[in-house]
Amino acid sequence: MDRFKLVVRWLITVGMVFIGVGHFIKPEPFVVIVPEVLPYKLLLVYISGVAEIAGGLGLILPQTRKLAGWGLVLLYLAVFPANINMAINDLPLDGKHMSPLMLWGRLPVQALFIAAAYWQTRPEGGRVRAS
Repeated sequence: MDRFKLVVRWLITVGMVFIGVGHFIKPEPFVVIVPEVLPYKLLLVYISGVAEIAGGLGLILPQTRKLAGWGLVLLYLAVFPANINMAINDLPLDGKHMSPLMLWGRLPVQALFIAAAYWQTRPEGGRVRAS
C-alpha cells in the first residue's frame, strides 16, 4: 500500500506543479471558469496557481506533507465552484467545448482528488506517530 501511496503522491505533485505553472503561462482558460460573482479573477487564478505548486511540492517532504495534503483538500474545495460554473454554463476548457457528460462527470472526480490529498495527510503504513 505504501508503494501505491507513493505513486499517488508523485502523480499529485507532478500534476499540481504542471497545472499551477499553467496558471501563469496561460491564465485565460482558468479566468474564464471563475464564477462571475467573484472579483479579481486573474488574481484568484494566480493565487490558486501558487497554492497548487506549493501543495504539490509540499507533498514531497515528510515534514510538510500533512500540511500540504490539507492545503490541497482546501484548494480542491475552493475551486469546486469554478467546476460547477463550468458545467452549468457550458464553458469551454482552454477554448474547447466539452460534452455535458464530461462537464458534469468532472464534478464527482473532484471527490477522488480530495480523497487522494487527504490520504497524504495520514501516516505511512497505518502507523500512528507520536507527536
